[in-house]
Amino acid sequence: MTVYEYRAGLEGVPVTQSGISFVDGQKGILEYRGIPIQELAAKSTFLETAYLLIWKELPTQDELTEFEHEIRYHRRLKYRIRDMMKCFPESGHPMDALQACAAALGLFYSRRALDDPTYIRAAVVRLLAKIPTMVAAFQLMRKGNDPVQPRDNLSYAANFLYMLNEREPDPFAARIFEVALILHAEHTINASTFSAMVTASTLTDPYAVVASAVGTLAGPLHGGASEEVIEMLEEIGSVENVRPYLDTLLERKARIMGFGHRVYKVKDPRATILQQLAEQLFEKFGHDKYYDIATELERAVEEKLGHKGIYPNVDFYSGLVYRKLGIPTDLFTPVFAISRAAGWLAHWREQLGENRIFRPTQIYTGLHSSPYIAIDDR
Repeated sequence: MTVYEYRAGLEGVPVTQSGISFVDGQKGILEYRGIPIQELAAKSTFLETAYLLIWKELPTQDELTEFEHEIRYHRRLKYRIRDMMKCFPESGHPMDALQACAAALGLFYSRRALDDPTYIRAAVVRLLAKIPTMVAAFQLMRKGNDPVQPRDNLSYAANFLYMLNEREPDPFAARIFEVALILHAEHTINASTFSAMVTASTLTDPYAVVASAVGTLAGPLHGGASEEVIEMLEEIGSVENVRPYLDTLLERKARIMGFGHRVYKVKDPRATILQQLAEQLFEKFGHDKYYDIATELERAVEEKLGHKGIYPNVDFYSGLVYRKLGIPTDLFTPVFAISRAAGWLAHWREQLGENRIFRPTQIYTGLHSSPYIAIDDR
């Protein structure tokens, strides 16, 4: 009998070879296609970064212009998608709405022509273009309002904020959001990306691939953590309550939302950039008292748990940035999905080059040769 080594959660088990992104958790390094995340955050746009991730290199000006034009052209939704969304319960979580809508796109566009580069590009464009529209539309429709149509003269980030808040955003705020999207676009083989890859390995359509990834991202141990960080900060309530609150969590051995990472043993480089973005937003648009609570909590956690490699991750400061941009708390994870769709699609396209269906094994712990007991004797 073959003996297998069991690792819970597949921790540390390589499942693919990839050239998309690189992480060094000991040094706090994150690179997209070899380019440091700090460089992209300072100099790139989200669509340029998405192009880099999916097509392996930075686009020329003509390539980027054409890509942006395609995205703008495909931002609008089929009216039947909007009609479907009207039937969703107002109390439903936006991630559930997004998963349903992403899957529904396959009804309109799926041919599964995975050997056709034209089909692949069209699928990438439609998903990147329509996911922000779906998120913003559900937000307005659950309040009883008609969705705001996208505007072709606004950038990717500015257009989403416009559709969400029904007004053109301040250019500075739009740029902050652009950077936040870049930071969340890709992060090696995390749970949602692995889910996307497992689904993709069956050679189903890319809309089902993204829908499966959205469902995985929704969990509080993955994308949903940013919502719980805000809830935690609100529960703490004041700077003075930080350390007693932390002590209570530690006594209960409870999870501190926004801290710790499976890979990083230092502060997540994305958290560092997001903290800087938050400070810039507060300087221009007014302070948020919960930022003071957050920074005090970071200091307290570092004092008590820093020796264990527990530091803020990407979720810790992202919610404070999104709140200041007028994004409701339960839209934090859908916004994460808007961005991470670029990474999911990059891995989907990469996997098509050398696909093999995922079929892991198990270590059986059950019984053998058990008798069947008649129902009257049970």
